[in-house]
This record gives sequence, C-alpha cells and structure tokens, in this order.
Amino acid sequence: MAKVAVPEPPEARNCLSDKVIQPLTGRPFRSVISVMTEITDLKGDLPEAVRRFVLEWGNLGERWGVNRSVSQIHALLYASKQPLAAEDIADILGIARSNVSNSLRELQTWNIIRSVPILGDRRTFYTAETDLWNLMARIAAGRKTRELDPAAAALRECVEMSRDDKSVDPVVQVRLREMLDFVERTSRWYEQMIALPRSTIITLMKLGGGIARLIDRGGKKSRDLS
Repeated sequence: MAKVAVPEPPEARNCLSDKVIQPLTGRPFRSVISVMTEITDLKGDLPEAVRRFVLEWGNLGERWGVNRSVSQIHALLYASKQPLAAEDIADILGIARSNVSNSLRELQTWNIIRSVPILGDRRTFYTAETDLWNLMARIAAGRKTRELDPAAAALRECVEMSRDDKSVDPVVQVRLREMLDFVERTSRWYEQMIALPRSTIITLMKLGGGIARLIDRGGKKSRDLS
C-alpha cells in the first residue's frame, strides 16, 4: 500500500506510522493511518472473519446507541488473542489516538475491558472480558444504571408533581403512574436476573416457552378451583 503524504499536526503524532505490529495473526504488517479516517475499513493484515466481525459489531453498536468506534474497539480487543496498546488499536482501525483513548475509558466504565501490564513494555495494554456471561451481566448492569435508573427518577418526580397540580388531567396522572410502575418493574427484573446464578439462567433459557406454558397451566388450574 502506498503511503500518503499528509501534513502531521502536533496533536496527531505518529498519525502516519509504518510501525510493525503483530496483534492477531502473528504476521507483521505495516499501516498508513489518517487522523480523520472514518472507520468504514480496517487497516492491516486482519483475517477476513475478524475484519467483518469488527465492522459489523460497530454497526450493531450504533443501533444500540453506542458510538461506532467504541463498539469496534471492543470487538477488536475481544477478537485479539493478545492484549493491545492504544497505539496498536489506532493503527489497526485507522483512527486518532485521542478517539482511541476516549473510547477505552468509555469501555472501562462499563467494566468490559481492563488494562494489563506487559513485562518489558512501559505502555498500557488492554484486553476484553471474554466470559460471555460476565460480559452480558456487566452490559445489563450498565444499561440499567445509565437508562432505567434515571428514567425512574424522572418519572417519580413527574408523578409527585402531578399529584398536587390540578391542571394535570387525571387520565394523564394515571398514565404517568403506569409508566413509572412499568419502569420500576423492569428495573427490578434486571436486578433479579443479574443476581441469578449462571446455572439458573441457563436452565431458564433452556426452558424457553415452556415457562409461559407452565405459568398458563398454573393460572388455569387456579381459575378452575375458584
């Protein structure tokens, strides 16, 4: 691949790099990085399956309300056998170091990646949580904290305000209380599911629709006895 002559701004040191790295395949590669590159293609000698996984995970992340670069960095770390430094990630994905740093901090707040030391290297390396049960539990806990908890707090305030406000129609008051009840029930369900042992969750997943049929039979039996 031919190198592109691009003026190098001070804040983008090493934005054009021919540093040899070996993150995933064991084969060295050289990359040419543009600071403003949108992550629609990946640099370097990545296996095609890994390349596709990273790109698709980024697309899915956007649909879930997660920044594309955050999702792609997470996918890259998950698919990497060895921990990667921020410089390696920037080189592979073709994005600015500052974007990588911000994305890594975001992933750390979700507790789905962690920093690890590498003997003889002073840089900070990162690796992803690869236990899928832990990963899903942490994502669920994070979404509850970021989405359900603030929604419940806002709805409680609205419900309290509506109680003493005669200008709020009773129908609207009922709707606000119903929405608050729904969000609170969902939040409690999240907490209960996260706290369940892994073996119990696996059993529930295997039961699938059988749980609904069991509940329906129990309800029918109760109605017959009443």
